[in-house]
Amino acid sequence: MLNKLFWRSRSQPSDETGEIALPVVWLLGKTGAGKSSLVRALTEQSDVQVGNGFQPCTRSAHSYDYPPEQPLVRFLDTRGLGEAGYDPAQDLEVCRDRSHALIVVCQLNDPVQGTVSDALSDIVRQEKRMRAILVLTGKDLIIDLDARGRAERIITAQMSQAAKYDLPVVTLSLAPSLPKDVEGLDALNQHLLGILPAAGLLLEKNHSRDAEQIEFQNHKRFVLSYAGVAATSDFAPIVGIAAVPATQLKMLHELGRRYGVKWDRKVGAAFLSTMGLSIGARYATSFALREFAKLVPVFGQTVGAATASAISFASTYALGRAAAYFLFRKANGSSPNEDELRKVYQRAFNRSSDEAD
Repeated sequence: MLNKLFWRSRSQPSDETGEIALPVVWLLGKTGAGKSSLVRALTEQSDVQVGNGFQPCTRSAHSYDYPPEQPLVRFLDTRGLGEAGYDPAQDLEVCRDRSHALIVVCQLNDPVQGTVSDALSDIVRQEKRMRAILVLTGKDLIIDLDARGRAERIITAQMSQAAKYDLPVVTLSLAPSLPKDVEGLDALNQHLLGILPAAGLLLEKNHSRDAEQIEFQNHKRFVLSYAGVAATSDFAPIVGIAAVPATQLKMLHELGRRYGVKWDRKVGAAFLSTMGLSIGARYATSFALREFAKLVPVFGQTVGAATASAISFASTYALGRAAAYFLFRKANGSSPNEDELRKVYQRAFNRSSDEAD
């Protein structure tokens, strides 16, 4: 599971500017493969918003933070591979060091993908924990199903051989003249959720008509932002003992305000009572063990810190999701269902920690 953690072990809680570190999705592919179009489709931002949002991070690679007003995920877009006179070595090294997940973008009607497979092979050789998703664009460009199937198999085999494992594959259309490829984007979000939960949770689309779930979508980014703060707070030994609970408590108070319910001791006690002591005790024990693990030399600075950070992210998101369910019921005058509240917490924790649902 370590290669699927929210934060890589060598990452820091903040960068040299003091900004909170973000989960980073790296887009790799040739010019015209559809990398920028894919970012627009995932974020539902316009051409102008995405185009203006990309900022240089090397001489020829760019980054885009989303949402622009309160970034929760960063996209890295490397210059198109295979361009004449372009040596991507420096860009690949910088982006590899900064990234948490890789999306390899190939257009189906372009069978010449050697530069991409070579780059992918070098990336996974240098960074064995990097997990990748293969996105095949241009589904609309090959109408014949047999021809499309052959193209999919050829490119998939080439990229999987380069990665030395079977890549998860999504085939989709990004043509602006066609309806949005909901099925393809949902499949991509599910794969992204599996290797980088923070980004997958942010980018997934809600298709439910349930009133409570619809309302939660208005607060989801807020909960994810606190989960991210908890994750970065839980890297250093001892610091997380105070910082993570303080972050979670602040989140609960703010969620109460958002739902029109004052989060005081009475409401907090009712929430904990409904959640059940078993979940609370299990979390407290796990939290204490994680903090102890961070004190172990070498292990604590790498595996222990990364594990603690990932679980703090998952538990904070799950706590916020469960509290949102509880507050929605309370604000609407109905008693929260104990079994359902626990299920809401557990489902949210499983999805945000990449455990089986």
